[in-house]
Amino acid sequence: MLSRRPHRRLRDRLLTAACLLLLVGGGVLITQGVLDSGASGVAPPVHVANTGAPAAGPRAKAPAALPAARPVRVRIPAAGVDTGPVLGLGLASDGTVQVPSVAQADRIGWYDQGVTPGETGPAVLIGHYDTVDGPAVLRDVGRIGPGDRIYVDRADGRTAVFAVRELQQVDKKAFPTQRVYGDTDRPELRLVTCGGGLVNGHRPDNIVVYADLVAA
Repeated sequence: MLSRRPHRRLRDRLLTAACLLLLVGGGVLITQGVLDSGASGVAPPVHVANTGAPAAGPRAKAPAALPAARPVRVRIPAAGVDTGPVLGLGLASDGTVQVPSVAQADRIGWYDQGVTPGETGPAVLIGHYDTVDGPAVLRDVGRIGPGDRIYVDRADGRTAVFAVRELQQVDKKAFPTQRVYGDTDRPELRLVTCGGGLVNGHRPDNIVVYADLVAA
């Protein structure tokens, strides 16, 4: 049986860990030193237009939420992403979220203690921007813009289609915990990676892509 999102205390701990994780050159959502292997410096700095808290804007009526089904493939045409199978990322022994290894830098992971893409709530995907070995799966995250589609193929044969609403680039020390993990009344998606120019071998910012379910 698929597990649901953690209770508030666990979620807060995970979110704090997310800041540590994305310190390294490979953007991933919640974790710590696993990614702290330094960035390669091969990929150009990532910057997105929107910084700080994303502004709330009008949204189309959401389609009916889907039942639980694991994600198996992620496609983001604007960023040249077509990758699978999707990694399941649980909790490490220290309570932080597991992250893809450097060897899995071409894959995207899904935080499997939360909802599955298409269910009501914020499903969270995590991917590296770069690692010590070079550019990774989300190296072109800066090409994603509002209105672009993110397609998540699910184990039940359905595809959850999300429309990007906003992008946010923030200092890791100001990680938007509630905005990323907080409850929502509709199916939403979060895509998290690193951003900003290299500082002492690490990227200082987080880039969060917020998207809403528009078709399934």
